[in-house]
Order: sequence, then C-alpha cells, then structure tokens
Amino acid sequence: MIHHISIAANQPQQVAQVLAQICQGQVAPFPYHEGSYVVLALDPHGTMIEVMPQGTKLTPTSDDFVSGTQLVRNSDDSDADYNAFHAAISVATSEATIHEIATRAGWQVVTCDRLGFFKIIEVWVENQQLLEFLPPDFAAQYTDFMQPQSLQEFLLIRNL
Repeated sequence: MIHHISIAANQPQQVAQVLAQICQGQVAPFPYHEGSYVVLALDPHGTMIEVMPQGTKLTPTSDDFVSGTQLVRNSDDSDADYNAFHAAISVATSEATIHEIATRAGWQVVTCDRLGFFKIIEVWVENQQLLEFLPPDFAAQYTDFMQPQSLQEFLLIRNL
C-alpha cells in the first residue's frame, strides 16, 4: 500500500487545491519545505500527496537522524517537461467529476481501458505529471485484476 507520494509542480498551491478536489480532501502547507503543500485525503489509509515546487530534489543526508532526507530546490531543473513517475490513486470521486475538475484546471484528462482488465482516469497535472485516479467502480476492477490468481492468468495468456 502506498501511503503518500511526492510530485513537483510549477504552481504547487494550485495543483494541491485541484488534487484535493479530486481526492475529496484538504490542503495544508507542507511544514518542512516552504512553498510546498500536502493534499490530505482524510481517508482511513492516511493517503497524502506532497506537492513541491518544480526543481525540488530529495537528497540523502547523514547528519540529520530525524528525517534522513533533505529537500533542496534547484531551479535549473524547471525545464524538465516529463518524468517517469506516476501513481494510481483510489478516490471516492466519480469519473464525471474527475473529468470536470481536471478540465476546469486546464489539464488533459482521459479515461483509459487497460486491455479490458480495468479502467483508470489519466490526469496530467499541469499537463506534465501523470496521476491515475480510480473512482470506486474502477478501483474494484483494478483490485480484482491485481489479485495473485488473476495476475497469474494474465501472465499465462500473455506468455510472460
């Protein structure tokens, strides 16, 4: 289970506010890094999305045993358009509402069918960062597919 993720954004506060709408949660300033925000889904799993300014890097540190990590902002990375990170997040929000919220924010959004196994909604945060959202009916399909027996059948069918 993933409890929280961190993403970078050009407009962290605005991104956090939009993601909070999708997650039906709340936004708060991130206390450890100025200009960063957290989206608190307020669900039983403690789901949280940290939204940091573009160019922020997490780096290891050996002299802080409380956090073990330091946040460094490097404005030289602001030209990075895309990256390999993405996450799938279950939300209580409907498919139509997710589309409405993302569209209102000016972000690309599309419902995708993953070969008939399950559906997800791709939301391109600031049209750069991919987050996949699963409303309740999509989450049920995803969870059913990700069970060991279903995955084994998938691997046999695909000869993987």
